[in-house]
Amino acid sequence: MIYLDHAATTRVHPEVVREMLPYFENWYGNPSSGYEFGRESKAMVEQARREIADSLHGKPEEIYFTSGGTEADNWVIFGMAESMREKGRHVITSQIEHHALLRSCQALEERGYEVTYLPVDSRGVVDMEALARSIRPDTILISIMYANNEVGTIQPVREIGMLARERKVYFHSDGVQAYMHEPVDVQRDCIDLFSASGHKFQGPKGVGFLYAREGVPLPSWFHGGGQESRMRAGTENVPGIVGMAKAVSLGRRNMEEERRKLGQMQSFVMKEILRRIPEVRINGSISDRLKGNVHVSFKDVEGQSLLILMDMEEICLSSGSACSTGEEGISHVLQGIGLPEEYARGSVRITMGPENTMEEMAHFLRRLESMVRELRGQG
Repeated sequence: MIYLDHAATTRVHPEVVREMLPYFENWYGNPSSGYEFGRESKAMVEQARREIADSLHGKPEEIYFTSGGTEADNWVIFGMAESMREKGRHVITSQIEHHALLRSCQALEERGYEVTYLPVDSRGVVDMEALARSIRPDTILISIMYANNEVGTIQPVREIGMLARERKVYFHSDGVQAYMHEPVDVQRDCIDLFSASGHKFQGPKGVGFLYAREGVPLPSWFHGGGQESRMRAGTENVPGIVGMAKAVSLGRRNMEEERRKLGQMQSFVMKEILRRIPEVRINGSISDRLKGNVHVSFKDVEGQSLLILMDMEEICLSSGSACSTGEEGISHVLQGIGLPEEYARGSVRITMGPENTMEEMAHFLRRLESMVRELRGQG
C-alpha cells in the first residue's frame, strides 16, 4: 500500500506506542488521586504540558488538553463568545476554515451573533485589507487557520496577529494541519489561542490541546472536577497525552529533515504532474504551502472515480473536491478560491509523510498518468 493521505491522519510512530504502553498496563492510576501510584500519571501529564508549551514558546499553564482539534475550536468559539458578549457579538473568520470552525460560527449566528467570512484570493490567502476593514469596535475574535487542510496554503499568520494585537482583538489560529510541520511561535506571531490534534503528527487519535495565552478570558469548558486548572473537567487521557508529547518530542527533533524530504517529494510530484498530464491545475499557494501537500485538479475527470481506481491499486488519496466524507458537491475551499467546476470536480489531495519514498512517488505518478488518460477516454 502507498499511503498519501497524511493530512487526514498519520501512522502512530512506534516510539510513541512504546511510550504509551506503560500507562495502559502498569501506571494506570488516576492523576487526580493522592497516592504515589496516581502521582506518577500526574507527573507525566505535567511533563507533557511542559514539552508542548516549549514547542510553541508558551508557558505550561497556557496548555489545556482536549480530545482533539474540533473540541479545541469549539471551546474557543463558544467560550470567547460567552465571555466577551458584553463587549460585542462580532466574530471574523475566513471562507475556507475547517468545518469545526465554520459550523461553530454558524451556530453562533443562530444565537444572534454576527460573523464576517473573509474572502481569499486564488491561492487561498486571506485578503488582509478586507480583514482590516472588517474589524469593528464590537469585534471580539479573529479566527484564521494557520494552514488550510485542503490546498495546504499557509496564511500570513504573523501579519494577522500583529493587526489583531494593534486593534485589541483576540486572535485564534486553528493549527491542526501546521503544528509539528511548521515552526510555530505564538509569541512571534501574536497568537492568543491555538488548536492542535495529536493524530496529525504521528501521535494517537482522540487527544489534542488548546493553547490559551495567559490573560485571555477563556471560560471553563466542561464542568465537574478540578482537572486542567478547573477549565476542563474529566479524568485526563494519560496514555494519549503521554503519546502526544512523545510525538512532539520526535517532531521537534526531526522537523528540519522531514521538511526537506517532503519538500523534495512535493516539488517532484508537482513538476511531473504538470509535465505529464495536460489540462491540470495545482491549487493553493506554490511558495507559502505545507510541505508534502499537493492539491491538483484534472479537467473533465471525476475525482471520485480516480480515487476508486487508485484504491483498487492500494494507493490511498483523498478527494479534493467533496465537502467531506459522505457529502456531495464542490468543497467550500475550492469555491472560495474560484476554481472552475470543470476542474473542481476532478480534484484530489495528495499528502505525503515521512515513510513515503521517491520510488513510491514514481510508481504513483505512472499510475496517475494512466488513470487520467483512461477516465478521459484516451487510454
